[in-house]
Amino acid sequence: MTPEQVKLVQESFKKVVPIAPQAADIFYTRLFEIAPEVRPLFPEDLSGQKDKLMSMLATAVTNLHQIEKILPAVEDLGRRHVGYGVTAEHYKPVGAALIYTLEKGLGDDFTPETKEAWLVTYTTLEGVMTKAAEAAAAPPKKKGFFAKMFG
Repeated sequence: MTPEQVKLVQESFKKVVPIAPQAADIFYTRLFEIAPEVRPLFPEDLSGQKDKLMSMLATAVTNLHQIEKILPAVEDLGRRHVGYGVTAEHYKPVGAALIYTLEKGLGDDFTPETKEAWLVTYTTLEGVMTKAAEAAAAPPKKKGFFAKMFG
């Protein structure tokens, strides 16, 4: 991410904050439209989940300029998602729902440059989460003499 992309994401998100409840509604409605198979991964009552989504986005966006500080939390989130049944394939519709939400919520303020900045941001965070998830889901490596000989 370039500094300009970070700035575009941060500035555009400031416009989302006042409409956070509506943005969360748009996000989950769209996610379940394009990926109904993920609905069972979420609680019936989404109110707490919507708050978590907006809080997580706010934390990530606020700290994009110092991304190395949030990477451990992003990795942890990816590892936790494994336990919820999330797979690597689930991240694509989440990204699509996020971009759709931003398009709807920001309207004309969601310029092509802003969209590209969000795509780069989401792709970066998705990569960190999926890598951490893969590592968490991998079977533990065998150690010791016999494992080296026969493993």
